Formats: sequence, C-alpha cells, structure tokens
Amino acid sequence: MKQRSISVVLLFAAWVCSGLPSAHGAFQCGPDGRQQSGSIYRICMPVDVPYNGRLVLWAHGFQDAGTPVLIPEDQLGFGDVSIPGIVTGLGFGFATNSYSKTGLAVEQGSRDLVDLVNIFTAAHGEPMRIFLVGASEGGLITALLVESHPDLFDAGLAACGPVGDFPYQIRYLGDARATFQYFFPGLIPGDPFKPDPALAARWTDYYKAEVKPKVFAPANRSRLDQWARVAKLPYDEKEYLRSLESAVADVLRYAVVNLGDAAETLGGFPFENRWTWYHGSKNDIALNLSVPRRAASAAAVSRMKQFYNTTGRLDAPLITLHTLKDPLVPYHHEFLYNLKTLASGSFLTEHLNIPVARFGHCNFKPEEALLGFGLMLLYAGELHTLAGIGSVLQGEGLSAFEAYARQYGLPFDTGGDRLRLK
Repeated sequence: MKQRSISVVLLFAAWVCSGLPSAHGAFQCGPDGRQQSGSIYRICMPVDVPYNGRLVLWAHGFQDAGTPVLIPEDQLGFGDVSIPGIVTGLGFGFATNSYSKTGLAVEQGSRDLVDLVNIFTAAHGEPMRIFLVGASEGGLITALLVESHPDLFDAGLAACGPVGDFPYQIRYLGDARATFQYFFPGLIPGDPFKPDPALAARWTDYYKAEVKPKVFAPANRSRLDQWARVAKLPYDEKEYLRSLESAVADVLRYAVVNLGDAAETLGGFPFENRWTWYHGSKNDIALNLSVPRRAASAAAVSRMKQFYNTTGRLDAPLITLHTLKDPLVPYHHEFLYNLKTLASGSFLTEHLNIPVARFGHCNFKPEEALLGFGLMLLYAGELHTLAGIGSVLQGEGLSAFEAYARQYGLPFDTGGDRLRLK
C-alpha cells in the first residue's frame, strides 16, 4: 500500500534490471481516455510483433490520499525501458488505469479494471485470455477479482498484497501508530486516530525534520527497539537501523496521511484495539495502561469483510509473491490466505505462494519475478506465450532461476541465447 516500492516495476522491470534488450519490440499507446467513473486509462499494443490475442491488465499500487487522480507514471517504467514495452514486446496487449480515486481505492479500482476490459474489447476485440497482475493494493484487487470474476480473468499474479485479511492489515498499521504514541508521546501532534489534515499535507517535510531525527537519535535507541518489538516491525538483521528507517517511514506515513481517507471510504473508523494486549516492552503493564485505545465502527468492519476480504475460493489460478520481511504488508497475510485456499480446496490446485526470504516491500530479484509470471502462465496453460523472452539471466541469477524452476516444476531450457520453455 505504498506508491513506488509496490510498483509493477518490481515485477516486470526486474527483467529490465537484468538486461532485457530495449529493442525487444516497439509498441504504440493510444491517447489516454477517461472512464465514466473518472478513472484515466491507457491501452498499449505491440507494433513489431504480432498481437497474440491476450491481454495483460496491470492493477497499480497505493497512491497517497489527496494526490491527483492520474496514472502513476513512476509505476510504469524503470530506467530507460517501459513496462508496456516489455509486455507488448511479448505480443500481449497492455492496459492500465488510475482508478477513480487515490487513497484507499480497492472497490473503485476493482470496478474500474473490469470496465477497462470492456473498453479494450470495444477498441481491439475480445481478448482470447486476460491476465491480471498487481502489487500491494493492486495485489489485493487482483486476488479479489480473480476470485469473483473467473469468467473474465484467466489467471492472476498478486505481489505483496494484503490478501489474507484486510482488518488484520488495518490492525497492523493502527497498532504501530497507537504504540508509537506511548513510546514517543507528542512527537506527532494531535489525536493519533484523527490526523490533522494540515499535518498530513506537510507530512514528508515534518517527518524528515522532526520525527525521524528524534526516533533514531542514539539517546532514544531503547525506545525505538521496544516499539519495533511491540509493533512487530520486521527488519533486516544485517542492516537493522537502515531497514527500520524504511519500516518506520512507511507505517507512520500511512497512519498520518491516509487514515482519514480510509475512515471516510469505509464509512467509519476501521481500527479496533480496546482489548489488545501489547507486549515486548520493558514494562508491558504500563504500556497497556497508557496506550491510546479506540473502538472500530461496526459499519467499517462490515464493509471491510464484505468488499475487502478474500475468500480463498478460486476457479482460476492465482500466484502470490511476497517477501518474508515486508514492513508494510506483513507476510502473515500469505499464511492466512493459504489457510483459506486449503479450506476451499484451491491450495496448490489453483493457488501457489512464492515466499521470498528478504526484507522490503515487493523487494524481488529478476529470477523471482520471472518465476512468478511463468508460474501464472503455466497454471493457466499458457506457458508458450513466455517463450519470446530473451535469456536475460546470467551467472547467479540464472542458477537461482533454474533452482526455482526445478523446485516449482516450471519447465525450462536456457540453452543458447534464448530462454526456451519446454
């Protein structure tokens, strides 16, 4: 649920980082259009290679509340190569949109993406197959749409999304903000559960000038360590402070900048901690007596369960990809979703999770991104559509991909200068 770090860039542009030739194929995008909802859309088609009759739809990640409704360009490119160029270079059509609002936009984004399929069909004919790819908030949208519209979407790849339980995601972020108030009282002014809109508007500058220096001051190291344990913030053992800097910035930004929009969108305050027992401090009794408490709105809880929670019931393949130490969307979501798909009979038959042992939100390597996309196509019976990708992995990356492919049963042949799929 973050702008840049959850970008599809980290899925497809991983290939760019590994050296995918920029001359893989020319493409042409039509002029941006506007959907009835107000969402802005873009459709790109291959030029140098034949259109294969298949569509890749991209569900972008979270954009902070209050930012303009625009297609997030920083999520559509990496370096000198664009993601639409990679997708169309394989012969796929490519389409994406802005959603009709920023901030929490799961319901709006879902409707806008379904409508985008109709727009694409009107312009280029009905696709033979449609694949949905998304990350973070877009990963949740992907999972929800693959579950609810198997007649429309043939398979999906959901990366680092809150797919397990949306109220759990809200509790994780809310617990971090509530306990921060105990360990660093007054550092963020105002009601922790009702952020000041003026503060939200200047949050980036305020965080850099006031919050970060004090939180990471050597004199406050004990407070920081305790808060990280209590809030269950993941970190990289080899780079403890650097990784915590990323985690702290992410969770506090959401709590200050986006909590108000979430409450408005959900029809009530969504966070509940009246009966939560926090632990991990030097004095848990004092912590639990002093931490601010709040009850959730019944309307908000009902709406989250109805429109934001996955079921685990799949009639089309869904591959999920997630780092084990994700500081923004905890990996625990994957455990919860595995339980759902196990109960529904979809585990392994329609759903497969790829865990990545690394810190960071959607922090994937090229071989991991390629594996996820390849497994989605394999589950959908469309693996041959990947055969046009150049063999861009070399050295350790190639060895790692081969090991992954054997582990997950992905047929491959990396001989010569192409990546051929058996």
